[in-house]
Amino acid sequence: MKNIRNFSIIAHIDHGKSTLADRIIQECGAVSDRELGKQMMDTMDIEKERGITIKAQSVRLDYVKDGEHYILNLIDTPGHVDFSYEVSKSLASSDGALLIVDAAQGVEAQTIANVYMAMENNLELIPVINKIDLPAADPIKAAEEIESSIGIDATDAVLVSAKTGIGIRELLDAIVDRIPAPVGNPDATTKAIIYDSWFDSYLGALALVRVFDGEIKVGQKVRLMSNGEEHEVLDLMYPHPLKRKKTAVIKSGEIGIVVLGLKEVHVVNVGDTITDAKNPTLEPVMKYEPAKPFVFAGIYPIDTDKFEDLRDALDKLKLNDSSLSYEPETSVALGFGFRVGFLGMLHMEVIKERLEREFDLDLIATAPSVVYNVYLTNSDMVEVQNPSELPHVSRIERIEEPYVKATVITPVDYLGNIITLLVNKRGVQDKMSYLNESRVMLEYSLPMNEIVVDFYDKLKSISKGYASFDYEPIGFREGDLVKLDVVVAGDVVDALSIIVHRSAAEYRGRALVKNMKEIVPRQLFEVAIQASLGNRVIARETVKSMGKNVTAKCYGGDITRKRKLLEKQKEGKKRMKAIGKVQLPQEAFMSVLKMD
Repeated sequence: MKNIRNFSIIAHIDHGKSTLADRIIQECGAVSDRELGKQMMDTMDIEKERGITIKAQSVRLDYVKDGEHYILNLIDTPGHVDFSYEVSKSLASSDGALLIVDAAQGVEAQTIANVYMAMENNLELIPVINKIDLPAADPIKAAEEIESSIGIDATDAVLVSAKTGIGIRELLDAIVDRIPAPVGNPDATTKAIIYDSWFDSYLGALALVRVFDGEIKVGQKVRLMSNGEEHEVLDLMYPHPLKRKKTAVIKSGEIGIVVLGLKEVHVVNVGDTITDAKNPTLEPVMKYEPAKPFVFAGIYPIDTDKFEDLRDALDKLKLNDSSLSYEPETSVALGFGFRVGFLGMLHMEVIKERLEREFDLDLIATAPSVVYNVYLTNSDMVEVQNPSELPHVSRIERIEEPYVKATVITPVDYLGNIITLLVNKRGVQDKMSYLNESRVMLEYSLPMNEIVVDFYDKLKSISKGYASFDYEPIGFREGDLVKLDVVVAGDVVDALSIIVHRSAAEYRGRALVKNMKEIVPRQLFEVAIQASLGNRVIARETVKSMGKNVTAKCYGGDITRKRKLLEKQKEGKKRMKAIGKVQLPQEAFMSVLKMD
């Protein structure tokens, strides 16, 4: 055990985590130069295309220092704020962490959030200043920012360039010297924590574990403590980006993959403790807080026969992404589907894209919303995720909406525009501090409702990509909120309803019907699109009917013939308008997102 090092890589998005992981793998000789590709630890196509890490990945590496052999278990983690739950799982199974900071950009909002998470897990932190080969790099300034904004000593920070390979050997030596060996009792009964899981078509549900006490052997009967189920260990493997290595035993302090041959995906729970079935441990390793979804959206199959396929796909994705939550729901406009909970907008985009790519499904997603606490006049309180569930206004005493503490770090040049954006989003300033002469940190209380749709994109465009953003929930506060309904051809489209602040209702309603006018296809009759608050219509647009020249066949002759045909057409259109139905295209449901 004294020669094992378990460590994570944490950083803000785009600070070079995945590239650094590639260099460490290369330096340890785990893959040959011929096999080495970019972003070795990113296994999904969507990760490679977007250049982001979505899933935390592990790899077991061999390293020799001063003639002694060490085992390095590296866990690469995502950097985007939406995937901080992945980071928390990885840190719970590590003994140390590399804190990567870009030498040109300095400390960012997500860097600070990840550091606090690492400190809560009592991890040894090694500051690493990356991209020192860039012309704009300023490692001394980056080290000063680490000390001033985070409060950890950066005098012995390791300077590296993951792209060119400078300083990688020194970094590996620092990992061996400064990260503590795992602690545990190899002779005690088996005690291991599941910190990741996924579904394999051939092997079933796989669990990635960190063994704290004892060992796990092939053929051993183990118990899952959360549900008491007992299963035999069919196979054990060490994680590797290209070829997993089989093993007969995973010992105390090690990380490995356990194959139990489970076909039911809900049996394996991330954060669960695995122990020996005959001689179980009394206490679990720790309690993982289940991820609390912030953003909810309806996901429906375009082909209603694919509902069961969508359920199976969500079950399998849930195993791979334990932060996902979902429950069935029905919509008058869209049929049967699921109300799915996400950690943020990027998380929602990624899950929808994975469902479409990996499971070959055609899906419609409705506008995202958050959870509201609605207090009724009879003193009851109900949680509302879907605007269509909101009780009638006469039964509501007050509505409370979730708030977050938002941290924004930005260059001074964009400060004015960013403050304007935060104020427009109903933000209240809590704190403003200068990290140095050119960068400012803002802390605001913001309604979650205001950031789920387009806040991140606007922040990036206002600051030309330089501002960084992180948030954490701080509870519920009362708000003057109303339900905005969309009525198309006299029918309320429940999937397009949104809950908005009263001050923004008219503006949002006007923008919504204007967008929908461009999207709703023209019919043979006039289609009215209205936005309403209860019975009061606040905005209206009309999609003109398609014209058919019924008088084309009349060459000359009496004018009354033409008039008769036109009157007949008029009557027909009137009847169609009364009974006609409008089929809304998928873009209509996404138009709610593009109202600015």
